Amino acid sequence: MSESKIFYFDGDDPEMLEAYEKARGTFRYFWRELTWEYRRIIPALSMSAVKAAFSDTKPGKASKTKPAVEQMWFSDIFFDGETITGQLLNSPNNLKSVKEGDQVSRTLDEISDWLYSDGDQAYGGFTVNLMRSRMNKKERKQHDDAWGLDFGDPNEIRLVFGDHDPDDEHPMSVNMAEALQEQLKENRKAILSPDENGWTTFHSMCLGGSLDCVKVLLKAGADPNEKTGNGFTPLQLARKMGWEQIAALLLKHGAK
Repeated sequence: MSESKIFYFDGDDPEMLEAYEKARGTFRYFWRELTWEYRRIIPALSMSAVKAAFSDTKPGKASKTKPAVEQMWFSDIFFDGETITGQLLNSPNNLKSVKEGDQVSRTLDEISDWLYSDGDQAYGGFTVNLMRSRMNKKERKQHDDAWGLDFGDPNEIRLVFGDHDPDDEHPMSVNMAEALQEQLKENRKAILSPDENGWTTFHSMCLGGSLDCVKVLLKAGADPNEKTGNGFTPLQLARKMGWEQIAALLLKHGAK
């Protein structure tokens, strides 16, 4: 990303508001990809980031004037099923309450976009592509060159690698299921035990939408009702993200 990627949007722009909703509604694909990215020995993604609005005005505090709002990106993303946390990539133009490099947090319904790239191929970027759709050919090329990314057709936003359906099982889940079975034979307790935050591999797979791995872990004795450290059951995690097949499987195994 180039140094300046701060955006100002009219809060009444219906197309932009629709882009926000599309980003929130598809965040599960972004998080599924990051779930596996964080398990890769050699990283595959060249960048990944989430965008949200920032303001110096505290939520709920009355203001006589319309507060300045800057849409900025943050990376090094962590998601606990409730809060998305990361490091602010941008240096604000006018805001004083945050600065580049700060750790920031937003809930899923507060984000406005997500984006990741594999090499120069961009995925997501709903607000970015809306802006690109309003540019002429020359402006669009200049914009894409500044990012160093190929966003493709602004009206056909890519969600996942390749041409397969976004709801198909992630290739790494398919490929890792057998390896996970072997790991469970060698160290079942470690894999099924929670980490320092009360999260197990099972919780992570339910939130990350990896059905094949969820099947393996259930067969190995993963508890479908064990809560994370912040109080979520596997069923709540799957439903929060819209992984309906995983939710149905959990219910069959006694999830509540």
